[in-house]
Amino acid sequence: MPILNRPFAELPTHCDVLVIGAGPAGSAAARTLAQAGFDVVMIDTHAFPRDKICGDGLIPDAHHALRKLGVLDEVMGMAQHATHVGITGPRGGNIKVPGSLAVLPRKELDMVLCRAAAQAGARMFAPVKFTAPIEEDIGGVKTVVGARLQAVGHDDPGTHELRAPWVVMATGAATQATQAADMCTRRTPSGIALRGYVKNPAMKTRITDLDVVWHPRMKGGYGWIFPCPGDVFNIGAGVVHSHKVGKDGRHVMQDVNLREVFQAFTEVHAPARDLIATGEWTGELKGAPLRCSLNGALYSRPGLLVTGEAAGSTYDFTGEGIGKAMQTGILAAEAVIEGRAKQRSSADIRATYEAGLLALKPRFDMYEKASTVNAYPWLIDLLVWSAKRSPGRIQRMSGVLEETHIPKGLVSLKSLARLVFVRS
Repeated sequence: MPILNRPFAELPTHCDVLVIGAGPAGSAAARTLAQAGFDVVMIDTHAFPRDKICGDGLIPDAHHALRKLGVLDEVMGMAQHATHVGITGPRGGNIKVPGSLAVLPRKELDMVLCRAAAQAGARMFAPVKFTAPIEEDIGGVKTVVGARLQAVGHDDPGTHELRAPWVVMATGAATQATQAADMCTRRTPSGIALRGYVKNPAMKTRITDLDVVWHPRMKGGYGWIFPCPGDVFNIGAGVVHSHKVGKDGRHVMQDVNLREVFQAFTEVHAPARDLIATGEWTGELKGAPLRCSLNGALYSRPGLLVTGEAAGSTYDFTGEGIGKAMQTGILAAEAVIEGRAKQRSSADIRATYEAGLLALKPRFDMYEKASTVNAYPWLIDLLVWSAKRSPGRIQRMSGVLEETHIPKGLVSLKSLARLVFVRS
């Protein structure tokens, strides 16, 4: 078994790449780099295994990334499989969009990914905190050449300097690390979410899809129920665009109580109500911020790449982000690997990475435009009505989910209307 959670005292002073954060993005980057022969050190503020607030849904982009990392079979052997995303509107109408889907709690998924990075040769240290970059003037350019680290949970944590030609930040939605590295462009999140786990064997045959529900009583938000292994269900509610620009130009929190949104979900959606009424909570409801649409942070600076949710890798509309987090981590690793193989400059490596992110931007734009329905949930009723008129519409939505189809001109409402209304 690979060694995880190495002690702070054993941190080296040098490596090829320092990866900050051992979640999906960080572990994907670390595994990819280590497999290519790089000396990789990965740190995380929490010892593994650890809980992570998330919907836990693995949509097709996550399957693609897991396959590329070589862990798809292991993950699918542990996960609860599903064949459809269920979409339910305010009037109770429902459609089912087919796709390659599964659910695995992040505590287990992240452990698989972190272990895979260690198996490839990355050294993982936890609990260790990033406090600041180490910077030097190289050719007149302020360049990150490592990081100052600190032990977590010690009365006198001390500090440690680790130098590396590249630092990859995969620090998630919290902004303390990106602020310390001068990479944060928006301190407030894009959205917020709340989730818990309920065990209820009696609902096993009733809830088999990844169900997402919209209703006006959820005040611009949505609810979900995803079936996990072991007769457990991930149930939660989220609000995107939870922070908007105020009169002073700063982003401020909207007047939204997420627990009230969750409560409304359990009142308007019968399966949610019955799940809780006849089931057993296996943990408390927990909330977390979301950073979406590749917004909120700079992607790179000399010596440093920002990836995963720190770079805004979560989809707007439904808050799915595991697949794109892994994909951005892989992109960061591949840019560094290619750069060394072809002896490219730091600027070229950064340009390669940022070009890879920008190539993904149309998909994020599409989901952000689709998030209009969160403010106008009656659009879901219209979507359900139109989809039931023609199987071709369901097929087009499945193509979007599977990422085999992106509507032309997808940043326009007109193109989204075509997805809904034009017959095949």
